[in-house]
Amino acid sequence: MPDVRLASPQGRWILLTTVLGSSMALLDSTVVNIALPRIGRDLDADLAALQWTVNAYMVTLAGLILLGGALGDRFGRRKVFVVGVVWFAVASLLCGIAPNAGVLIAARALQGVGGALLTPGSLALIQASFHPDDRGRAVGLWSGFGGIGAAVGPFVGGWLVDGPGWRWVFLLNVPLALLCAPVALRHVPESGDQRVHGRFDVLGAVLGALALALVTYALIEAGGGGAVVAVSAVAGLAAAVAFVVVERRRPDPMMPTDIFASRQFTAVNLVTLCVYAALGGFFFLAALQLQVVVGYSALAAGTALLPTTVLMLLLSARSGELADRIGPRIPLTVGPLLCAAGMLLMLRVGPGASYVADVLPALMVLGLGMVTLVAPLTATVLGSVDVARAGLASGINNAAARAAGLVAVAALPLLAGMGEEAYREPGAFDVAFGKAMAWCAGALVVGAVIAAAVVRRPPPGCKRPECLRHGGVTAPPLEGEPVRKRLS
Repeated sequence: MPDVRLASPQGRWILLTTVLGSSMALLDSTVVNIALPRIGRDLDADLAALQWTVNAYMVTLAGLILLGGALGDRFGRRKVFVVGVVWFAVASLLCGIAPNAGVLIAARALQGVGGALLTPGSLALIQASFHPDDRGRAVGLWSGFGGIGAAVGPFVGGWLVDGPGWRWVFLLNVPLALLCAPVALRHVPESGDQRVHGRFDVLGAVLGALALALVTYALIEAGGGGAVVAVSAVAGLAAAVAFVVVERRRPDPMMPTDIFASRQFTAVNLVTLCVYAALGGFFFLAALQLQVVVGYSALAAGTALLPTTVLMLLLSARSGELADRIGPRIPLTVGPLLCAAGMLLMLRVGPGASYVADVLPALMVLGLGMVTLVAPLTATVLGSVDVARAGLASGINNAAARAAGLVAVAALPLLAGMGEEAYREPGAFDVAFGKAMAWCAGALVVGAVIAAAVVRRPPPGCKRPECLRHGGVTAPPLEGEPVRKRLS
């Protein structure tokens, strides 16, 4: 049984290294959007290249995050976490010195691999190291500090972009890793899961990542048409079908398909797809809208988006307590509808928009919607399966959220009619942004309808989340016990 106490020096070191590790991945997911206009100008990149700058990271992260948790269980969580931190730092260095968009995109894909190794490992180390009496508080502090990092990230990112330059958004990860890795090796005890056996489901991981990559490519390049796009779309769908077939046939798969026999679990993941597709698309395009159309600097745009994160950090715990009392159905119905209203209010944000009269009200309504739904969504995911599979359920839900975000970033410019040079033309981008917000609002309404029709209160005594605060905006937190998967 783990016996490290939170008040001990070792406990504080463990908390520090896990917060640093998770913050590296979290900051990159929130800050890069702010830097996109400057990246595009400096590297002479079109809109498709900016989409890939975001999505190359998300493809490998979403496709490999379940495998990353399994590697930690098998080979040691500290070891895999440190490898992930170092990998992420090296990839960040490559991003920071990238001479062109192609190298930057490739380095971002490598970053996603590092993120898939360290993201599940940060929480798993806390779960495996701390005494049970201290674990809940340790997870709460980890989540709270992560939320503070998410709130500070866009401000720091904007300052870096306007000051030293966008490359420092990536280079900042190197000193963080130089601090995090040695602390982990010196102070964090090694842990693993002796129950894992067999071979890893590498085929399943490859097929999942390949399906995401091919579908994303087809959506981003669809505006140009051609045989390559059509072949990519068909191949992506075929890879997705093959992934499902492989996971159904393997005795111990990466993603056991029988977990979807729970109607509640399936419904909540459908809600997740709708919600995080809309949120991923919104935060990608809103950062561009504020800079390209409204005329904000990178620092002003990053600061402008802070209310959503601050509201989540301050109020998400109370939202979770309310959902415990009234059940998840109402929050998961009302939350997406509030988010949809916030995105429709963003239609007021155009040339000459006032922050107080136009931008802030939209972000406040959006933030309240996110507060209402995020904690109940995580709790319902955990409560819809057996306690022994809570970690697996959380990992699947987290991967689904990230996959939804990357598909939205790929698809929304196509659906909204954005051309390759749209972000250089304020008038054209403003029109397309309005169409994109309508699409996002529609996805959220669909999510609300699914929640109202299917989601019900979990049974008494179900697994509850230990993260009561949440400041992230692009994916729900990983929750529950470390993801124990017996991958064949």
